Amino acid sequence: MTISTTTTTASPARAPLAGFVAQLLLLATLALTIGLSTWGWVAGVLYGAVLCGLLALALHRAAMTTLGWANAVTFGRAILTGGVTAMIAGSGAPDLLIVTVAGIALAMDGVDGQVARRTGTTTSLGARFDMEIDAFLILVLSLAAAAEYGWWAVAIGAFRYAFVAASWALPWLNAALPPQFGRKVVAAQQGVMLAVVVSGLLPPVAAVAALIIALGSLTWSFGRDVAWLYQASRVREAARSRWSAPRREHALAR
Repeated sequence: MTISTTTTTASPARAPLAGFVAQLLLLATLALTIGLSTWGWVAGVLYGAVLCGLLALALHRAAMTTLGWANAVTFGRAILTGGVTAMIAGSGAPDLLIVTVAGIALAMDGVDGQVARRTGTTTSLGARFDMEIDAFLILVLSLAAAAEYGWWAVAIGAFRYAFVAASWALPWLNAALPPQFGRKVVAAQQGVMLAVVVSGLLPPVAAVAALIIALGSLTWSFGRDVAWLYQASRVREAARSRWSAPRREHALAR
């Protein structure tokens, strides 16, 4: 029997439901082993419901008939992120376990991209799915760090969401950015530094220093991108003005 590398065994309609079941099984496992508070269950179940609902809607809108192996890997990372969310919201979970599960999710970040490229299944939905899971995991880890070292650390996880909110008022922020290796390094750095801080392995002074470095590098990265996008918008506006001026003059001459 041959198994295609471009599809998963579950239909796209069933894949989100299967993922939600997997999320519940992970939560049940955590509850039996370390115990989950009511808040942990609420956070985990709510996260899983929203995740699977949005994925089902995205698959429908993209008219995708299969989930794909790369998206299945990302889905696995998303379910692990749900476990991290439940443990942090529930409090009392061992730091080492939180960091281990988060570390596995972070380590899998490069796997889905490799699978997509090798199987020729790269899609815009997959790229967005991967990015959103990364962003949410960073947000959750920043909340855990903030509970210990001050709520200013939440800015690390909130940066991207603030950028998205700003793009609603400033459409030029939605333009495509050129690939930048530095941006990828900074993005990877956030997860690693936050995981180390949350692990409790660093002394308080070193942990605060790591958070400051993470926030500073993120501010630099976003600042550079915003400056590039603004300059690009000005160039496009100037080009449109130069192109429209002769047309207006020609219309007036007629």
